[in-house]
Amino acid sequence: MTELKLRVVDARRLNPLIRELQLADPDGRPLPPFEAGAHIQVQVRLGEGSHDWRHYSLVELSGAAAAHGAPDRYVIAVRLEDMGRGGSRYMHEGLKVGDLVAVRPPKNEFPLQPGAGRVVLLAGGIGVTPIATMAAQCRALGRPLTLVYAGRSRALMAYLEPLKALLGDALRVHADDEQGGRPLDVDAVLGDCGGGDETVHVCGPRALLDQVLARAAARGWAPARVRFEIFATPQSEAGDRPFELVLAQSGTTLQVPVGKTIIDSLRALGEDPLCDCLRGECGVCAVAVIEGEVDHRDYVLSAAEKQSNKVMQICVSRARGARLVIDL
Repeated sequence: MTELKLRVVDARRLNPLIRELQLADPDGRPLPPFEAGAHIQVQVRLGEGSHDWRHYSLVELSGAAAAHGAPDRYVIAVRLEDMGRGGSRYMHEGLKVGDLVAVRPPKNEFPLQPGAGRVVLLAGGIGVTPIATMAAQCRALGRPLTLVYAGRSRALMAYLEPLKALLGDALRVHADDEQGGRPLDVDAVLGDCGGGDETVHVCGPRALLDQVLARAAARGWAPARVRFEIFATPQSEAGDRPFELVLAQSGTTLQVPVGKTIIDSLRALGEDPLCDCLRGECGVCAVAVIEGEVDHRDYVLSAAEKQSNKVMQICVSRARGARLVIDL
């Protein structure tokens, strides 16, 4: 994949947790085009000094065709993750205006569903970044939409004021602290959707997506009616424990600790496993399972595929037991 060397031309703090960065070509050349829902990958420096890539959705609130087709800069917003490996902290504290950074060009795995009908958009926290760009594109096209934006408090909800100005009554805001700490009523949001031609586009943390998918399935919706992107890196869950991983092709045995993924552990050995999203969405990192039971945490495999225990996504899934053998 071709890499770009872009300069940080502007940076500002949207709230205590979110920093916006603007990246441009050092020589002023137009950047590769993108569509609403697209992301770029930015090379970050992790806490231990190694480098990795992180995905950030592109933000564009004008909806203007030129801003997508021949952009003079990319705008991203990064949430600080205290429990992460240091990538977000680097984006918050390590990069300053004038710095050069390696960027992989836009890729869109979360496109806006085409059509003329009403679009239902649902954003949770920093998941608003691709959703806001979709909303602006709908407005520019004259396409009806509803955007439901949920967060812990209005003070931590990025781009809230611009979205109010852009959408007016088409924007619905849910702040947990204004509702006695109660989270968004996902079932009520889905209940407001019309016929089968209205597709829900949702981006946010895993808990939000899990609720949307579960409630949509309970309503008998076809899976294609919910288009999604997760805005979270893999997190430890209650009951997680370390396990032994055996790579059948080489006979290598390694330990996968709590708080680290299989891909993390493979990279620590100097391996370079095939992967992309690192969130269990794309399916690129699938490997065959030879022995052991898998704790599936992805959004790619069907229920039947998970039940068969023959394949897993090593970016997020783990072993249920003490040992797992995979075809690597």
